[in-house]
Amino acid sequence: AVAMPRHDERGAAVADFVMVAVLVVMLFLAVFQLGLTLHTRNTLISCASEGARLGARLDAVPGQGVARTQSLISQSLSPEYARKVSARESVVDGVRVVEVRVVAPIPVLGLLGPNDRLDVVGRAFLEAQ
Repeated sequence: AVAMPRHDERGAAVADFVMVAVLVVMLFLAVFQLGLTLHTRNTLISCASEGARLGARLDAVPGQGVARTQSLISQSLSPEYARKVSARESVVDGVRVVEVRVVAPIPVLGLLGPNDRLDVVGRAFLEAQ
């Protein structure tokens, strides 16, 4: 009778653990980064809306909304995200509104990412109508 060679499986559990651990860590980092990107977008929208509300007041000008938006973004995220903020009056469905637009980087690796890819707008009804 010919004896079949035995396969030595010592160390296989370590290799399996490393391969699975790398996949789990990569999946965790991808979900975390997606959450950070959504948080950044929602924070920028909130700051832009707050700035638009200030700029739309009866005793204010849209430029005050820009300053308020930049201040909120700098406090919430980073001054890097507050570099491109603009405001203008426009008409939406026959109603005059103040729009505050923020153009910021998309966070790809932590808060670092390509510039000017995330574009959000906050609007508020103009009180002087």
